[in-house]
Amino acid sequence: MMGGMRLVASDLDGTVVGPDGAFRPRTLSALAACVERGIEIVFVTGRPTRWMPPIAAATGHRGLAICSNGAVLYDLGTEQVVGAQPLVRDVVLDVVQLLRSALGSGLGEPSFALETLRGFRREPGYRARHEVAMAAPVGSITELLADDPGVIKVLCRTEVATSDAMLAVARLALDGVAEPVHSTGAGAVAGAGGMLEISALGVSKASTLATVAAQRGIDQADVVAFGDMPNDVPMLRWAGRGYAMADGHPEAIAAADAVAPPFEQDGVAQVLEALLGARPAR
Repeated sequence: MMGGMRLVASDLDGTVVGPDGAFRPRTLSALAACVERGIEIVFVTGRPTRWMPPIAAATGHRGLAICSNGAVLYDLGTEQVVGAQPLVRDVVLDVVQLLRSALGSGLGEPSFALETLRGFRREPGYRARHEVAMAAPVGSITELLADDPGVIKVLCRTEVATSDAMLAVARLALDGVAEPVHSTGAGAVAGAGGMLEISALGVSKASTLATVAAQRGIDQADVVAFGDMPNDVPMLRWAGRGYAMADGHPEAIAAADAVAPPFEQDGVAQVLEALLGARPAR
């Protein structure tokens, strides 16, 4: 399905943002050229909202972002949450119980953390890998849910299995319960540990992007999307044209209509320039 280009939906990390957390100048120029022609830009990311202020600053505090794999709608201009689709308490408890049973039988004992509308929280066994996690409230899942914080993602880690192996098990264990994905590179190896991100049933990057497009009267065929990881797969399939990054996860590449050059070659910028008629893509 191919139409025009009225909305560009792009993942951030590994797609338009590098390991240093920054955009490259050519990418910013291509995004600005889209805006100048009346094409809306929506960033669609697994990031929580607390990681979005630098994105807002770099892109001029314009427009909306879809965060936490579709669970949160975020206004880049005001840096405020304007919509959320949290998991209900009983579903969170079910997710934790099901994954403890399914993963613990052979993929390592899982530990859990919660991304909530009130901040990050974790179990004692969840290994903290950044300052926010180190300073986060710690307790059992029941204790962490006591004040009904609005859980937008359940995070599940093991220290021995890859994210791919975890996801294969979680898709079966959580079928009809919640939406498991991951955003870990395919090159990760067993022993380095893996992580899953679990959203409410029916919530994905694609579901919220479809709502945003419909609210603006933009047809699905007129949406161009870019992504690189399994959490991008629903969006790449839904968009009129889905581009996976050439160095992305095999699931993303298989789901896409076409492949963009990798981030290091300004892949998204190359595709947008070609679509805008600015220069041919290499």
